[in-house]
Amino acid sequence: MTIFYGMIDSGNCYKPRLLMAKLGLPFTNVEVSSHNGATRKPDFVAKNPNAMVPLLELDDGRRIAESNAILLYLAEGTRFLPADRYERALAYQWLFFEQYSHEPYIAVRKALLTFPERAKDATPERLATTLERGNKALGVMEQRLRQSPFFAGNSYSVADIALYAYTHTAEFGGFDLKVYPAVGAWLKRVEADPGHVPIEWLP
Repeated sequence: MTIFYGMIDSGNCYKPRLLMAKLGLPFTNVEVSSHNGATRKPDFVAKNPNAMVPLLELDDGRRIAESNAILLYLAEGTRFLPADRYERALAYQWLFFEQYSHEPYIAVRKALLTFPERAKDATPERLATTLERGNKALGVMEQRLRQSPFFAGNSYSVADIALYAYTHTAEFGGFDLKVYPAVGAWLKRVEADPGHVPIEWLP
């Protein structure tokens, strides 16, 4: 049985769980939380030296870390990874955007404001920077979604899963999604896609 190590309240961990739900892939979920130091315990570090979740352990014992790498592995040969070469490159483009220009600001700002252990890092300067750059990322998304229903073209893909994970809870980080109507409409399209499950879903 495939084993998935993750945190129930992590958007990065939600991404692979959402895709596995859509694909009907069975897996055993193991909660490993950074909140209580579990990701830094020797037994987990032996599995992932980077001491982070998510981590996917395949039936044969091989492991894959990093949420978007797990998405690409799971999506191979499915409707969630475009067959067209250009659209597949667009999916990769938006996966890189999510990790470099989106998650570090939208997800981090939410964490600073909602996780007690992060409160000490919530300086006015850090909050201002994450708000500014998070809004920049949402603006880039807004522009794309005025041109296309999904990020890699006309079809839902791993790029949408990756960007949905933290965007749909962005308001908890103080982002006003009402000023991004194309993003709001896209969130509804993502949630209407067959097999959608909420972030708290477990098998």
